[in-house]
Amino acid sequence: MFTHRRFLPSISALLAFEAVARLGSATTAAQELSLTQSAISRQLKTLEEQIGARLIAREGRALVLTPAGRDYVEQVRDILMRLGSASVAAGANPLGGALNLAILPAFGMHWLAPRLADFANRHPEVTVNLSTRLAPFDFRAEAFDAAIHFGRKDWPGASHMHLMPENVVAVAAPGKVPQGSRPQDLGDMPLLHLDTRPRAWARWFAGHGCPPPQTAGMVFDQFSTMAQAAIHGLGVALLPDFVASAHLKTGALEQPVADAGQSIGDYYLVWPSERPDPPSLQSFRNWLSAQLSHP
Repeated sequence: MFTHRRFLPSISALLAFEAVARLGSATTAAQELSLTQSAISRQLKTLEEQIGARLIAREGRALVLTPAGRDYVEQVRDILMRLGSASVAAGANPLGGALNLAILPAFGMHWLAPRLADFANRHPEVTVNLSTRLAPFDFRAEAFDAAIHFGRKDWPGASHMHLMPENVVAVAAPGKVPQGSRPQDLGDMPLLHLDTRPRAWARWFAGHGCPPPQTAGMVFDQFSTMAQAAIHGLGVALLPDFVASAHLKTGALEQPVADAGQSIGDYYLVWPSERPDPPSLQSFRNWLSAQLSHP
């Protein structure tokens, strides 16, 4: 199965090496792992002989990493962490079917999360594990089966499934902007910006045939904090309709401009194209398609 199978060390040897690298002492590492100092030394010697490189050197009483050891220990820690996470996931779902999904905060909280109970009812064999990522990453470096992506169909090395456009509406706290205002009237107001949508307001004004304002405004990294800033009267925000709807219903925000909203980009489900799709991902894609066809 592995081309370099003879180079695969034991977990015990990797744990001993990582502990010594972190603690700088075979004695302390032995205490942490409930082993003898000689056992730790044997594990290190076996590991170095197996991979053919010196990993640990002695400086006085301390054990220090060689250059090769410094590079190796970073990869070892990542592998041990991923192995531990995989073991936890397998124990949490012994029947299999885990789906590790990277999500965008607003989409995950306001659109996906309210619908996941339906997926869980239809697919009890699948455990969905969610992690937030704000920027694209390398599927080869992170243990995700899929991710939610905003923008264009441009994630390298990935297959794409179009989900929906991000339809945004301009909202403000009640009384902050007169009702029935014209789009150009908002140019005189403090405008709130999202750092991942730097041209959102320019596109909004252009869509209404207005030149973009030249004034700067507060910048946020998430829609949730920007929405709260708008609620507290700090300015006018452009929010996706699935984020704004709950605040509009409660009256915490209102739409000062009569506007059905406009799209400034699209959401996609993306997954690595270079490895087979797990059954859990296939079930999730089919469920998403049904959700989008019958909201």
